Amino acid sequence: MKLTVVGCSGSFPSVDSPCSSYLVEADGYRAVLDLGNGALGPLQQYCGLYDLDAVLLSHLHADHCIDMCAYWVARNYRFEGCPDPLPVYGPQGTPERLAQAYDMPADPGMKEVFDFRTLTEGSFDLGPLRVTAIPVNHPVEAFAFRIEHGGSSFVYSGDTGVCSELVELARGTDLFLCEAAYTHGRENIEAVHLNGRQAGEHAKDAGVGRLVLTHIPPWTDAEANLRDAREVFTGPVELARAGAVYEF
Repeated sequence: MKLTVVGCSGSFPSVDSPCSSYLVEADGYRAVLDLGNGALGPLQQYCGLYDLDAVLLSHLHADHCIDMCAYWVARNYRFEGCPDPLPVYGPQGTPERLAQAYDMPADPGMKEVFDFRTLTEGSFDLGPLRVTAIPVNHPVEAFAFRIEHGGSSFVYSGDTGVCSELVELARGTDLFLCEAAYTHGRENIEAVHLNGRQAGEHAKDAGVGRLVLTHIPPWTDAEANLRDAREVFTGPVELARAGAVYEF
């Protein structure tokens, strides 16, 4: 299994990275987790526009899904003809939200280009991948994902505040791709995002192999969040960066 960080900036793109998007590959199968602001362009460095097999959207905030509008254009108006509908897994209301974002009628909206499937809590197979989705602690319906293949696994938190269910999902995983949008001691808003220290605590409690901090907005001091995480989690910790590759 191979994980490529296409984009990891939180809330809006930075000069170095688009917003959230992660490419997962195994046995020739390709799925992308989230497709936030600016991600579709860099994605093409790692995967052809028409080579994806599925998309999973953790939630419907723009920094995680808005480039689905651009992707609809790329597929719908392809000179050689629109490819077969692509499976897209997302929260309840995903087809309607994306149609609204592109200012088109909800029916058919984008349904002739994307095969929309509603996420619920539980596990399912996606090609050779085993996916487990759980709801997490965010103001809108949002999911974290555990992806497993060949005895290896990683967990993507999506966006979440403190969440004991996320700890259980990440239990013993090889890599924990965990959001750390807030700064310890600065933001005190609950049930929205984690800070670096909280991400470290979640990683410690779950006994993960490696912690990768992601979804850090451009206005946040990423190095401070990294230090805060390392104060509580003694395993390997690093900052996500666009273009980074992890293999399991």
